[in-house]
Amino acid sequence: MTRTRPKKELGQHFLVDENVLGVIGRLAELEPDDVVLEIGPGLGVLTRYLAERVALVHAVEIDRSLEPHLAGIPNLRLELGDALQVDLADLEPPPRKLVSNLPYNVATPVVVESLDGLPALERWCVMVQRELADRFFAHPGSKAYGAVSVLLQIATERTGFHAVSRTVFRPVPNVDSALVAFRRRPLPQRFAQVKRLVVASFAHRRKTLPNSLALVGLASREAAVEALEALGRPADTRAEALRPVDFVELERLLP
Repeated sequence: MTRTRPKKELGQHFLVDENVLGVIGRLAELEPDDVVLEIGPGLGVLTRYLAERVALVHAVEIDRSLEPHLAGIPNLRLELGDALQVDLADLEPPPRKLVSNLPYNVATPVVVESLDGLPALERWCVMVQRELADRFFAHPGSKAYGAVSVLLQIATERTGFHAVSRTVFRPVPNVDSALVAFRRRPLPQRFAQVKRLVVASFAHRRKTLPNSLALVGLASREAAVEALEALGRPADTRAEALRPVDFVELERLLP
């Protein structure tokens, strides 16, 4: 098999150190009857580990040149295409777990869209840049806290974290990574509307929340001020000051 060169434009950093696989298996709490979704299988190091331990792996790979590396793996259904374009909700049987070394350039949208787009998912165990891993479950008021923090903490709870050295990848990236594991909690009834509010709230991070919502046309400044007052918050509150649960209540209060 010819040597495959990672493609920088696809954010490819192939997992090559098998020592981390045991940590992934433990954090993902793999079971023999699991159906797992893997985004960006690359050379198949994690894919083979998963396929030996679960009933089925759905793997989505954008780079067709990697298909020979994945051929012949048992319990694998390979989908060649962009994970942001493939309709993952059509996968049958539906995956219960997302276990992936996520390509850097799709990590955030894949995780965020899976929260409501893949309702059968119960657990996630993803390898991402350390900066993004810290952002996932950052606390209100911190520099890392943002829209992705709020949405993940509304929809899930963290169950595990493991720092990963950059040396487990080829080529070696310029940043460290981390494994983050989390499990689903019940979604609010109006999660789609809450998601829209959260994204709008952080769209102009340095502005007050009423001004930010008014700028994107989601609510008038006056309505936002009234809703904040009902939450016991002043009019000059910024998005990063609210807890995830506050956004759920704020959405209910806005007209």
